[in-house]
Amino acid sequence: MPISRPLALAGALALSAGLAAAQSGQQPTDTQGSLTIDTITMNDGKTIMAPILKETAEKVWLDMGFDVLVVPRSDIRSILRADAEASEADEGDSSALFFTVPKSTLPESSPRELARTIGEAVIKVSTPSGLGSGFIIHPEGYAITNAHVIQGEQKLEVTLFEQGEREFQRSTIEGVEIIAVNNHIDLALIKIERPDGRPFKYVPIQATESLAAGEEVFAIGNPLGLERSLSTGVIATTQRNFEGLTFIQTTTQINPGNSGGPLFNLYGEVIGCTNMGIPSGEGLGFAIPARYIKDFIRNNDAFAYDKNNPNSGYNYLAGPPRLQFGKPSVLDDASGEQ
Repeated sequence: MPISRPLALAGALALSAGLAAAQSGQQPTDTQGSLTIDTITMNDGKTIMAPILKETAEKVWLDMGFDVLVVPRSDIRSILRADAEASEADEGDSSALFFTVPKSTLPESSPRELARTIGEAVIKVSTPSGLGSGFIIHPEGYAITNAHVIQGEQKLEVTLFEQGEREFQRSTIEGVEIIAVNNHIDLALIKIERPDGRPFKYVPIQATESLAAGEEVFAIGNPLGLERSLSTGVIATTQRNFEGLTFIQTTTQINPGNSGGPLFNLYGEVIGCTNMGIPSGEGLGFAIPARYIKDFIRNNDAFAYDKNNPNSGYNYLAGPPRLQFGKPSVLDDASGEQ
């Protein structure tokens, strides 16, 4: 791949800055503290700091100054990109029930690596009539699932899957509190508590919606009760319309039991809440976009759950029937008479 002299010179300067930063144990940043060079961490722990020229699902091309280094994605543990969007606002709020992180501060990783770091925030939600999935959005135990997972139920259990220092721990929490339910967009906010009061691991919700067809995504959930299952795919479209709402359509396998679980991008952000699949269609899964999730959480008071009246809400009433079938009457413009 030919490289122009200005590009090569810029790459060399960037590389020298990256090497200097690496030797000092720091990442290259500008005066505002923003990253200026892409940082690629390999599976063996080694780090390469160089601008990314091109990338595909299989390989990444790095500008090494007067040469181009081609790295297989299978050898890459994570990618921390330069702050192309350094001004991106962090919507995180200490008073909010969810957190967001600017994408420019998140490394891009593989589903395998991300499952190790964020998988513990994915939960199984069980009711006397069935089960589904969910994800924790706050260290105090607030979590999201689908409304249809808990529909008509008040006795909920949540199963946690946590990796200890030497062993895997599977624990069940009973007495789960239902905070809010919105049947229209199929979301429910629940709260779990540990007996010892320890905080929970949680996952961030995408700050600014940035989705594109073909983008790699993955889901973690409990399809058909098969706990902690991971499935991968791509976004098929971001504009699939069902009953006046837009959904993310994905080739990621979504089966009964995945409902309420998270759909992640390769930065570990929740971009959607999986809630539908078409049984007769292979690779036709759907997720509620993050913008609906954030709006529901921010306005959860409007959807506060009432255990004494769980079906409270509105109904669209049918209009009065028409008694005569003929041409509509027309007013005379001059006299105002029919």
